[in-house]
Order: sequence, then C-alpha cells, then structure tokens
Amino acid sequence: MRKGYFVSFVLGAAAFAILITGVNLVRGNRLVKISNNNKVTEATDAKLELLQKYIETFYLETNEEKADKEDLENGIYKGYVSALNDPYSQYYTKEEYDDLMESTSGEYKGIGVVVSQNDETGVITMISVYDNTPAKEAGLEDGDILYKVEGKEVTGIDIDKVVGQIRGEEGTTVHIEIYRESTKEYKEFDVERRTIEVPTVYSEMLDEEKKIGYVKVTQFDSNTDEIFSKKMKELSSQGMKSVVFDLRNNPGGNYDTVCNMLDELLPEGTVVYTLDKSGKKEIETSDAACIDIPMVVLMNENSASASEIFAGAIQDYKAGKIVGTQSFGKGIVQSVFSLPDGSAIKLTVSKYYTPNGTNIHKKGITPDVKVEDNKDTEQDEQLDEALKQLENNN
Repeated sequence: MRKGYFVSFVLGAAAFAILITGVNLVRGNRLVKISNNNKVTEATDAKLELLQKYIETFYLETNEEKADKEDLENGIYKGYVSALNDPYSQYYTKEEYDDLMESTSGEYKGIGVVVSQNDETGVITMISVYDNTPAKEAGLEDGDILYKVEGKEVTGIDIDKVVGQIRGEEGTTVHIEIYRESTKEYKEFDVERRTIEVPTVYSEMLDEEKKIGYVKVTQFDSNTDEIFSKKMKELSSQGMKSVVFDLRNNPGGNYDTVCNMLDELLPEGTVVYTLDKSGKKEIETSDAACIDIPMVVLMNENSASASEIFAGAIQDYKAGKIVGTQSFGKGIVQSVFSLPDGSAIKLTVSKYYTPNGTNIHKKGITPDVKVEDNKDTEQDEQLDEALKQLENNN
C-alpha cells in the first residue's frame, strides 16, 4: 500500500502526502498539470503591492507590533486557504509542516496529550492525557478544556497552530490554562516539554481462563500497524480466542495504517474506498488471510476518521459488534501537498465510504449495542458490555 495518507490527525485531519514540483503534481506514477491563471495572479500581485504601500505609509509600528515580512506572507497564504470555509483545509509553514510530520512518526517533543476541536464552537478538548508524561504528572486530565496557552485564549484558533504553540524545545515549559467541567473551575499549569513516545497500541489478556484479548489503539501513526501486528501475534501465541479493540478517544491518523490493520482482520474484499471530485474511485482491499475470532470494537463520540474506517469495515463484514456511543462522524479525506520551499497545503480531496457504500460524514458510526460510560463511577460499563457480547458469542 502507498504510504502517507492521513485520515485524521490528532488534531484534525488528513490524507495522503503528494509532492508538487513547480506546477506539476506528481501523484503516484502519474504527472498531472496544474492550471495557472495569470490574470488572477497579476491582479492579486497588484493589490498586494498596494496594500503593502498602505502598510508602509500609515501603519503605526511599535517594537511589539511590527509586522514581520515573513509573517505577512504566511498570513496571505493562510487566509487564502481559510477562505474555503473548510475546517480541514490549511496552509502549513515549513515549521508547522515539520511538526506535522513529526507528530505522525510516533515520537515528538511536547507534553503528552491528544486534543480535539469542535468544528462549530472552536472549543479544544484534551481527549487523552497519556500516562507517564509531563501532562499527566502536572495534573491535566481527560476532558479538560484548553482555554489559554501562554496567556492567550485559544478557543476558535486553528488546532494545528495551538498544538504548535504547546510543542517546543525539550526542557522548556509551556503555561496552560484549562477549564475543568467536573469541578466547574479554571486551573493553570506550567508543563515541561519532553520527548514523547506515543503509546499507540496497548495490549493484554483480559481473561486468562476465557482467553479474551484486549487491544487499545490510541491513534493511527505510521508505525502503529507494525506494533498492532506484533501485539496480535503475542496474544495469539497465548491462545487468544476473542478480542476487544478499544478505539475510544482515538481521533484517527494514517490511512494506510488502518487499511493494513484491517487486512489482518478481514477476509478478501474491500475495506474502504474513496471518491474524489471527478468521481474517481480508489479501493483498498484485504486478502483472504485473516484472524477468524469473535471481535468487539469499543467507540465513543471522540472516535473519528481512521477509527471510523476500522469500525465501519468490521461492522459491514459482520466480523464483530460495535459497542459504545455514536462516533464523531468524519467521512472526508484530506491530502497534504508538500511545496518546493518546505511549506505545505492540506486540502479536502475526497469522501470515503465503508465497504457497504456508506459515507458517515457528520453522522458517525451507529453502534450495534449502545452503552453510555458513567463518568461518576470507576466501573467501565462499555468494556463490561463488550465482554458480555463476547461471552454470548461463544
């Protein structure tokens, strides 16, 4: 399978990495000519020159407010893309693009949280605070609403930009203010940045007697499929007879990764397909080799994108039950196009469909068994139901 697809990156979105050189788009083995409207370019250049003259002549500069030339240019590019009114399309500076690539490699320098942004309200929520990280040590918790970073409110600010502000040089600290719904209070933290190895896959044998395996996937990074395969083999060697896949609070990730994982689990056939603006259909398939044991997939409202591809395929093949609550509902794909100067642009380029032809965008995956998790108890009602479903299947 080709590498580079991102379906939802912690922070949002995703698709496949493609290289642009000049005005030629290199896509796989095909070379596609990109049209260039010189009239639009000339008119735009003229207006930008006029704006620059007004800024140079009238803008009241202070040391704090002086506009950097590079910042102004980046503002043009970001504004141009934001005019699409698509929350998933974005322009990345070279530094932001480097951060994006680092974040999907399985290791980055930060504090150890996964965040998600509500498309309508702009609110950013910490959906997963990893164990043994600076964030956990400082006292941050799942569900905390990110209110300010370094004293500036971040609600409504592009999530990738906010993540870039939180990350930084190892050993430095970032000042964060959150709102905690459970206690109805605002809290402030100074959190140290460290190298974070993202624990994307955790596994154990939940029931030694019944041989029920448990595999939690926190996000789909570029190496998650390899780790997943290793964990599944370890559980199989221990005699695993059924398995629970926990995708709760998993925001998605690499498209190829989730397809590779489904290839291990499903029989021969389509696992997902996409349609672009021209109607071109691209199909991802699995081969005949698969693991034929009872399965349950746990999902909740923060399970998105690649997680939904995973659950949708399992559900359509009737390979297992989906337990939990309605998923996030992201059924579109973004492509990240790298540009010659090291920057990049991310655009929504297609819709994806489950094997039965369902697009779940803004709808989500409906669980076979709906179970709410009671946050006021230590009991995991959703996991309990998953185990009950596996027992009934035996």
